[in-house]
Amino acid sequence: MSSHEEIPIQVPNRPLKRHHTARYYVRRVKGSLTTRVSKLVCAIFLGLLFFLGIITFILWLSLRPHRPRFHIRNFSVPGLAQENGFENAQVIFNATARNANQNIGIYYDSMDVKLYYKDQSIGGTSLLIPFYQEPKNTTVLYGVLSGASLTVNNQRWAQFLADRAKGTVIFRLEVSSTIRFKVFTWISRRHKMHANCAVGVGPDGSILASYKDKRCPLYFT
Repeated sequence: MSSHEEIPIQVPNRPLKRHHTARYYVRRVKGSLTTRVSKLVCAIFLGLLFFLGIITFILWLSLRPHRPRFHIRNFSVPGLAQENGFENAQVIFNATARNANQNIGIYYDSMDVKLYYKDQSIGGTSLLIPFYQEPKNTTVLYGVLSGASLTVNNQRWAQFLADRAKGTVIFRLEVSSTIRFKVFTWISRRHKMHANCAVGVGPDGSILASYKDKRCPLYFT
């Protein structure tokens, strides 16, 4: 008796060919064109950004922008050795503002000076009228604080004398100004600038050598 074995036959599933309409091919062509145009626009945009970046970097290298530089040149408190010197107290100062830029000018719209002793204001005045400082130029800031512009009473003068007995009286001269930078015909927005000049005087009331011609730290607000 013979036995018959059935061998399973697997028929591969072949995808049926679909016949696309003309509208389908039109959409595909439009999608391909849109993708190419988008890539082209992105490439042009990135190229422009790269080009502008190079131009900006070259301009920065050529201009080399620098902040103003302030130095305290001279400072004195005449009559510091006198016990009743507060009656005719005077503070005389001489500082400089330097524009070290090659092609950038600076507009000073205003400039004020305040004098501090132990972080307490003891006087102040306005300096100069609004002015324009040319590149590579130095402006002298000279002033005298006395009378109404200097608030020193008997108690404060006694503190000066106590520090004088130790060899040094420390003050802080703050120069504040609103400035604008000028590059060719372009003028920047206004910036509030502060230069803090620490200065010490000896028993004779004259500036100590270690503070003379010292550069003042600068910050903006």
